[in-house]
Amino acid sequence: MTLRPDVIPGDKLDALNENHLMPDPDHPKLTKRVSGVDQSGHAVETSVTVERPLTLFLNAREIVTMMTIADYPEYLAVGYLVNQNMICDDDEIISVEYEDDIETVVVRTACETDFEDKLAKKTLTSGCAQGTQFGDMMEKFDTVTLPDDAVLKTSWLYALTHKINTVPSLYLGAGAIHGCVLCRGDKPLIYMEDVGRHNAVDKIAGYMFMHQISGADKIFYTTGRLTSEMVIKTVQMGIPILVSRSGFTAWGVELARKIGMTLIGRARGKRFMALSGEKRIDFDVLPDELPHHPRDNNRKSAET
Repeated sequence: MTLRPDVIPGDKLDALNENHLMPDPDHPKLTKRVSGVDQSGHAVETSVTVERPLTLFLNAREIVTMMTIADYPEYLAVGYLVNQNMICDDDEIISVEYEDDIETVVVRTACETDFEDKLAKKTLTSGCAQGTQFGDMMEKFDTVTLPDDAVLKTSWLYALTHKINTVPSLYLGAGAIHGCVLCRGDKPLIYMEDVGRHNAVDKIAGYMFMHQISGADKIFYTTGRLTSEMVIKTVQMGIPILVSRSGFTAWGVELARKIGMTLIGRARGKRFMALSGEKRIDFDVLPDELPHHPRDNNRKSAET
């Protein structure tokens, strides 16, 4: 199974409309119905998310086997390699081949890469579904400069959280999943989901790499915790603003402050908290000025 968006040559996301690539909760291979009983012993049936193994090869070398929902495997593979610093900006990808029947994706580059050195050092991160970082996690961190002129208006933030939390998704349909969204202004553009938040962010990183998209004017939204891993990967994509409905870890905050990232957590309804980079926030709308949306921004996964 491969779910691909249209190829957009030379795209900088300028030509994309809002909701260009959104979750497909009705795709038959992403969920299944299972039966059981509820707290009263009554028979129930519910949707559950289907996870599958995906083995990634870089050229002739097996890199990792990931558990994933297996949509957009090409973007996941490329994004994983980019975020592990196994593929660099000047590496030329000549093909990305996905074989559904053997659950394998092969990324081929024009020249040999230095991934052998990366495999020599492996650090297990706190990402669910066992996210890993190969080599030095901070390899690119100190070399990235995030743009100071990026802005996050509070009106955009409130609009984004409302749109993202109410769009049809696997989370709302079946749960047990994380989501990451690439946004510009008040518009969600690319929305990816997976069983691990690191997989979801890698899919977006792969999309950005393959379409040569700059992160300078983007906002990154995640449903997961604001950990060191999430901060590092967002920095590697060159995105200056990271937002989550969840909370923070101390190292995540420390790294965000070190690099000058705007880090916003606990963004639910009319509330949010910024622990880094608040200078980019334009408080153009205050909470008391917002219309009332009862429970609209509370993400509740389906029970049936």
